[in-house]
Amino acid sequence: MTVSAASPRELLRARLFLRAALPVMKVVIEDDPGTHKRFAGVQATVQFRARNDPEPVGAYVVFGDDGGGGAAAAPIVADGAPAVRVVQGFAEKPDMTLGFSSVKKLNDFFAGKTVLPSIKGLRHPGLVVKVIRLLLALKLMLPNAQPKDPAKRRLKVRLTLYMITAAMSQYNKGGDEEMARWTAKQPERIYQMSVEPEGIAAYLRVCAGQSKAGRGAYERRRPFVHLRFKGVDGALAVMNREVAFVEGVGKGYVRVDGSPEYAANLNDFMMRVQGLLTG
Repeated sequence: MTVSAASPRELLRARLFLRAALPVMKVVIEDDPGTHKRFAGVQATVQFRARNDPEPVGAYVVFGDDGGGGAAAAPIVADGAPAVRVVQGFAEKPDMTLGFSSVKKLNDFFAGKTVLPSIKGLRHPGLVVKVIRLLLALKLMLPNAQPKDPAKRRLKVRLTLYMITAAMSQYNKGGDEEMARWTAKQPERIYQMSVEPEGIAAYLRVCAGQSKAGRGAYERRRPFVHLRFKGVDGALAVMNREVAFVEGVGKGYVRVDGSPEYAANLNDFMMRVQGLLTG
Protein backbone atom coordinates (compact mmCIF):
# COMPACT_ATOMS: atom_id res chain seq x y z
CA MET A 1 0.00 0.00 0.00
CA THR A 2 1.29 3.44 -0.93
CA VAL A 3 1.75 5.72 2.06
CA SER A 4 1.26 9.43 1.46
CA ALA A 5 2.89 12.30 3.30
CA ALA A 6 0.68 14.22 5.73
CA SER A 7 0.22 17.93 5.15
CA PRO A 8 1.81 20.41 7.60
CA ARG A 9 -1.68 21.13 8.94
CA GLU A 10 -2.39 17.46 9.66
CA LEU A 11 1.00 17.04 11.32
CA LEU A 12 0.28 20.04 13.53
CA ARG A 13 -3.14 18.60 14.41
CA ALA A 14 -1.52 15.29 15.32
CA ARG A 15 0.96 17.12 17.53
CA LEU A 16 -1.89 18.75 19.44
CA PHE A 17 -3.80 15.50 19.88
CA LEU A 18 -0.81 13.41 20.95
CA ARG A 19 0.85 16.01 23.17
CA ALA A 20 -2.14 17.92 24.59
CA ALA A 21 -5.35 15.87 24.31
CA LEU A 22 -4.00 12.38 25.01
CA PRO A 23 -2.32 13.27 28.34
CA VAL A 24 -5.59 14.43 29.92
CA MET A 25 -6.82 10.83 30.00
CA LYS A 26 -5.06 10.73 33.37
CA VAL A 27 -7.62 13.26 34.65
CA VAL A 28 -10.48 11.01 33.55
CA ILE A 29 -8.94 8.09 35.46
CA GLU A 30 -8.46 10.24 38.54
CA ASP A 31 -11.85 11.98 38.55
CA ASP A 32 -14.37 9.56 37.07
CA PRO A 33 -15.21 6.84 39.65
CA GLY A 34 -16.11 4.20 37.04
CA THR A 35 -12.93 4.73 35.01
CA HIS A 36 -10.85 4.90 38.19
CA LYS A 37 -12.15 1.50 39.25
CA ARG A 38 -11.62 -0.09 35.81
CA PHE A 39 -7.95 0.93 35.68
CA ALA A 40 -7.08 0.00 39.25
CA GLY A 41 -4.06 -2.30 39.06
CA VAL A 42 -3.65 -2.03 35.28
CA GLN A 43 -0.07 -2.24 33.99
CA ALA A 44 0.14 -1.99 30.22
CA THR A 45 1.56 -0.06 27.29
CA VAL A 46 -0.79 1.16 24.56
CA GLN A 47 0.63 2.44 21.25
CA PHE A 48 -0.99 4.88 18.81
CA ARG A 49 0.62 4.70 15.36
CA ALA A 50 -0.25 6.40 12.06
CA ARG A 51 1.36 5.50 8.73
CA ASN A 52 3.12 8.41 7.06
CA ASP A 53 5.87 9.17 4.55
CA PRO A 54 8.80 9.40 5.27
CA GLU A 55 8.18 8.07 8.79
CA PRO A 56 5.18 7.12 10.93
CA VAL A 57 3.71 9.35 13.60
CA GLY A 58 2.84 8.09 17.04
CA ALA A 59 2.89 8.09 20.79
CA TYR A 60 2.29 5.53 23.50
CA VAL A 61 0.66 5.51 26.91
CA VAL A 62 2.12 3.60 29.84
CA PHE A 63 -0.37 2.70 32.56
CA GLY A 64 0.98 1.79 35.97
CA ASP A 65 4.35 3.50 35.46
CA ASP A 66 5.85 6.02 37.87
CA GLY A 67 8.03 7.41 35.07
CA GLY A 68 11.18 5.65 36.16
CA GLY A 69 11.18 2.40 34.24
CA GLY A 70 9.17 -0.36 32.68
CA ALA A 71 5.52 -0.76 33.45
CA ALA A 72 5.91 -4.30 34.75
CA ALA A 73 8.20 -3.20 37.58
CA ALA A 74 6.47 0.07 38.42
CA PRO A 75 4.56 0.49 41.67
CA ILE A 76 0.87 1.21 41.79
CA VAL A 77 -0.10 4.30 43.72
CA ALA A 78 -1.84 3.80 47.04
CA ASP A 79 -5.40 4.52 45.94
CA GLY A 80 -5.27 1.84 43.23
CA ALA A 81 -5.42 4.15 40.21
CA PRO A 82 -2.38 3.74 37.96
CA ALA A 83 0.11 6.43 37.17
CA VAL A 84 -0.22 7.38 33.50
CA ARG A 85 2.65 8.50 31.29
CA VAL A 86 2.42 9.61 27.64
CA VAL A 87 5.60 9.20 25.60
CA GLN A 88 6.11 10.51 22.08
CA GLY A 89 7.40 7.91 19.62
CA PHE A 90 7.12 4.14 19.64
CA ALA A 91 7.29 1.49 22.33
CA GLU A 92 9.38 -1.64 21.80
CA LYS A 93 6.75 -4.17 22.88
CA PRO A 94 3.33 -2.57 23.37
CA ASP A 95 0.54 -4.69 24.79
CA MET A 96 -1.92 -3.05 22.42
CA THR A 97 -1.54 -0.96 19.25
CA LEU A 98 -4.16 1.21 17.60
CA GLY A 99 -3.04 1.67 14.00
CA PHE A 100 -4.21 4.22 11.45
CA SER A 101 -3.66 4.22 7.70
CA SER A 102 -2.80 7.93 7.71
CA VAL A 103 -2.19 10.86 10.02
CA LYS A 104 -5.53 12.30 8.92
CA LYS A 105 -7.30 9.13 10.08
CA LEU A 106 -5.61 9.39 13.48
CA ASN A 107 -6.67 13.02 13.76
CA ASP A 108 -10.25 12.28 12.73
CA PHE A 109 -10.40 9.53 15.35
CA PHE A 110 -9.41 11.92 18.12
CA ALA A 111 -11.76 14.59 16.75
CA GLY A 112 -14.68 12.24 17.37
CA LYS A 113 -15.33 11.16 13.80
CA THR A 114 -16.20 7.61 12.81
CA VAL A 115 -12.80 6.02 12.23
CA LEU A 116 -12.04 2.38 13.03
CA PRO A 117 -8.36 1.76 13.74
CA SER A 118 -6.71 -1.61 13.34
CA ILE A 119 -6.14 -3.15 16.76
CA LYS A 120 -3.23 -5.39 17.67
CA GLY A 121 -3.42 -6.92 21.10
CA LEU A 122 -6.75 -8.67 20.97
CA ARG A 123 -5.20 -11.35 23.16
CA HIS A 124 -5.85 -8.82 25.94
CA PRO A 125 -9.62 -8.30 25.45
CA GLY A 126 -10.08 -6.73 28.87
CA LEU A 127 -7.44 -4.10 28.12
CA VAL A 128 -8.97 -3.36 24.72
CA VAL A 129 -12.38 -2.69 26.26
CA LYS A 130 -10.94 -0.47 28.99
CA VAL A 131 -8.87 1.62 26.59
CA ILE A 132 -11.71 2.09 24.11
CA ARG A 133 -14.04 3.20 26.90
CA LEU A 134 -11.39 5.61 28.15
CA LEU A 135 -10.93 7.08 24.67
CA LEU A 136 -14.68 7.49 24.31
CA ALA A 137 -14.67 9.41 27.60
CA LEU A 138 -12.29 11.94 26.03
CA LYS A 139 -15.14 12.91 23.69
CA LEU A 140 -16.48 14.81 26.69
CA MET A 141 -14.19 17.63 25.53
CA LEU A 142 -15.99 18.03 22.19
CA PRO A 143 -18.10 21.22 21.97
CA ASN A 144 -21.27 19.22 21.22
CA ALA A 145 -20.94 17.17 24.43
CA GLN A 146 -23.56 18.53 26.82
CA PRO A 147 -23.49 16.50 30.04
CA LYS A 148 -26.25 17.14 32.57
CA ASP A 149 -24.62 15.47 35.56
CA PRO A 150 -22.80 18.11 37.68
CA ALA A 151 -19.75 15.86 38.16
CA LYS A 152 -19.48 15.28 34.40
CA ARG A 153 -19.83 19.00 33.72
CA ARG A 154 -17.06 19.77 36.15
CA LEU A 155 -14.88 17.06 34.59
CA LYS A 156 -15.51 18.49 31.12
CA VAL A 157 -14.30 21.91 32.29
CA ARG A 158 -11.14 20.43 33.83
CA LEU A 159 -10.34 18.38 30.74
CA THR A 160 -10.96 21.27 28.37
CA LEU A 161 -8.99 23.83 30.37
CA TYR A 162 -5.98 21.53 30.78
CA MET A 163 -6.08 20.44 27.17
CA ILE A 164 -6.51 23.89 25.60
CA THR A 165 -3.61 25.48 27.52
CA ALA A 166 -1.34 22.57 26.60
CA ALA A 167 -2.55 22.71 23.00
CA MET A 168 -1.79 26.43 22.71
CA SER A 169 1.76 25.80 23.87
CA GLN A 170 2.12 22.99 21.31
CA TYR A 171 0.57 25.23 18.65
CA ASN A 172 3.38 27.70 19.29
CA LYS A 173 6.09 25.01 19.44
CA GLY A 174 4.65 23.32 16.36
CA GLY A 175 5.49 26.31 14.21
CA ASP A 176 2.36 28.40 13.75
CA GLU A 177 3.92 31.55 12.37
CA GLU A 178 1.46 34.06 13.80
CA MET A 179 1.54 32.66 17.32
CA ALA A 180 5.32 32.36 17.13
CA ARG A 181 5.52 36.08 16.30
CA TRP A 182 3.11 36.88 19.14
CA THR A 183 5.11 34.97 21.75
CA ALA A 184 8.49 36.12 20.39
CA LYS A 185 7.89 39.78 21.23
CA GLN A 186 6.84 39.16 24.84
CA PRO A 187 8.91 39.11 28.04
CA GLU A 188 7.97 36.48 30.60
CA ARG A 189 4.20 36.59 31.03
CA ILE A 190 1.56 34.36 32.59
CA TYR A 191 -1.85 33.86 31.01
CA GLN A 192 -3.96 32.37 33.78
CA MET A 193 -7.41 30.80 33.43
CA SER A 194 -9.51 30.02 36.49
CA VAL A 195 -12.99 28.70 37.16
CA GLU A 196 -14.25 30.30 40.34
CA PRO A 197 -15.13 29.29 43.00
CA GLU A 198 -14.47 25.65 41.93
CA GLY A 199 -10.71 26.06 42.03
CA ILE A 200 -10.09 24.66 38.54
CA ALA A 201 -7.16 26.47 36.94
CA ALA A 202 -4.50 26.24 34.24
CA TYR A 203 -2.04 28.64 32.70
CA LEU A 204 0.12 29.38 29.68
CA ARG A 205 3.57 30.82 30.30
CA VAL A 206 5.33 32.63 27.45
CA CYS A 207 8.76 34.23 27.23
CA ALA A 208 10.71 35.34 24.16
CA GLY A 209 9.08 32.84 21.82
CA GLN A 210 9.03 29.95 24.29
CA SER A 211 5.86 28.58 25.86
CA LYS A 212 4.87 26.14 28.56
CA ALA A 213 1.49 25.09 29.92
CA GLY A 214 0.74 24.14 33.49
CA ARG A 215 -2.14 23.06 35.69
CA GLY A 216 -3.30 25.00 38.72
CA ALA A 217 -2.51 28.60 39.65
CA TYR A 218 0.93 29.97 38.80
CA GLU A 219 2.37 31.23 42.08
CA ARG A 220 5.68 32.87 41.18
CA ARG A 221 4.40 35.79 39.15
CA ARG A 222 1.21 37.80 38.95
CA PRO A 223 -0.73 36.94 35.78
CA PHE A 224 -0.38 39.37 32.91
CA VAL A 225 -3.86 38.30 31.83
CA HIS A 226 -6.29 36.39 34.04
CA LEU A 227 -9.51 34.96 32.61
CA ARG A 228 -11.87 34.29 35.51
CA PHE A 229 -14.82 32.11 34.51
CA LYS A 230 -17.97 32.31 36.61
CA GLY A 231 -18.42 28.75 37.74
CA VAL A 232 -18.77 25.65 35.62
CA ASP A 233 -21.81 27.02 33.78
CA GLY A 234 -20.03 30.22 32.78
CA ALA A 235 -16.97 28.31 31.64
CA LEU A 236 -19.01 25.86 29.56
CA ALA A 237 -20.98 28.65 27.91
CA VAL A 238 -17.73 30.07 26.54
CA MET A 239 -15.90 26.77 25.94
CA ASN A 240 -18.85 25.23 24.09
CA ARG A 241 -19.12 28.40 21.97
CA GLU A 242 -22.67 29.00 23.15
CA VAL A 243 -21.63 32.64 23.36
CA ALA A 244 -18.78 34.54 21.76
CA PHE A 245 -15.98 35.60 24.10
CA VAL A 246 -16.97 39.28 24.03
CA GLU A 247 -20.60 38.35 24.69
CA GLY A 248 -19.48 36.11 27.54
CA VAL A 249 -17.65 39.04 29.10
CA GLY A 250 -20.76 41.19 28.71
CA LYS A 251 -22.97 38.57 30.37
CA GLY A 252 -20.58 38.04 33.24
CA TYR A 253 -19.61 34.49 32.29
CA VAL A 254 -15.96 35.51 32.27
CA ARG A 255 -14.08 38.45 33.73
CA VAL A 256 -10.78 39.68 32.33
CA ASP A 257 -8.08 41.00 34.62
CA GLY A 258 -5.15 42.56 32.79
CA SER A 259 -4.61 43.68 29.23
CA PRO A 260 -7.84 43.55 27.17
CA GLU A 261 -5.82 43.54 23.93
CA TYR A 262 -3.73 40.52 24.90
CA ALA A 263 -6.77 38.77 26.35
CA ALA A 264 -8.41 39.13 22.93
CA ASN A 265 -5.25 37.78 21.27
CA LEU A 266 -5.27 34.81 23.63
CA ASN A 267 -8.91 34.09 22.87
CA ASP A 268 -8.21 34.25 19.13
CA PHE A 269 -5.52 31.59 19.45
CA MET A 270 -7.80 29.49 21.66
CA MET A 271 -10.46 29.57 18.95
CA ARG A 272 -7.93 28.63 16.27
CA VAL A 273 -6.67 25.68 18.30
CA GLN A 274 -10.21 24.50 19.03
CA GLY A 275 -11.04 24.78 15.34
CA LEU A 276 -7.97 22.73 14.43
CA LEU A 277 -8.80 20.06 16.98
CA THR A 278 -12.44 19.70 15.95
CA GLY A 279 -11.50 19.57 12.28
